[in-house]
Amino acid sequence: MTAGFQASLLDLGEEPGLGPLGATVRRTHLTDGAWLDLRPAWLTGADALFDRLSHKVPWHAERRHMYDRMVAVPRLLKFYEDHEPFPDPLLDQAMRLLNAHYAGHPGTPFRTAGLCLYRDGRDSVAWHGDRIGRGAVEDTMVAILSLGTPRPLLLRPRGGGPSIRHDLGHGDLIVMGGTCQRTWDHSIPKLTRPTGPRISIQFRPHDVR
Repeated sequence: MTAGFQASLLDLGEEPGLGPLGATVRRTHLTDGAWLDLRPAWLTGADALFDRLSHKVPWHAERRHMYDRMVAVPRLLKFYEDHEPFPDPLLDQAMRLLNAHYAGHPGTPFRTAGLCLYRDGRDSVAWHGDRIGRGAVEDTMVAILSLGTPRPLLLRPRGGGPSIRHDLGHGDLIVMGGTCQRTWDHSIPKLTRPTGPRISIQFRPHDVR
């Protein structure tokens, strides 16, 4: 990793731990059966987990076919398939807690984890929904645990319209559920100001990308 993360003064030396979900989760209902859950500061001691993942995860760059040419994906990636060991036991604990909290919801259980490393403000993800596989036709959920420098997550109705902004901080959890992947799009925009690195951990059900 080339960019430096400015550790939190409140986090220094604290071992990472996950708080309760339950009533601490705030739900926002969107349109067309989509919803968002937000749990600020779900992870405490996030500095230590950020440091472990930044060094332990085998990050790699990818190129994808877009606009009739191959382009570099503007972030580093690692996808952990169903039953593939996670790089840190805290991710296993996070998945267990999420599956217990959302048991019975359409689109559960969570089975995989996709990790993205945004090295600085030039790294981003364009407008999209997770509509590869079951997400194209079924209600599903994507839970994102954010580590590192805060970055805005934007959401807007599929096909365009006013966007909603959530500034995801160090240790925050956001969950997109219901029809959200089919009827809404989301993005992490580029930033022009100097920005430190961020790690996004996306928990998904089987056959949702």
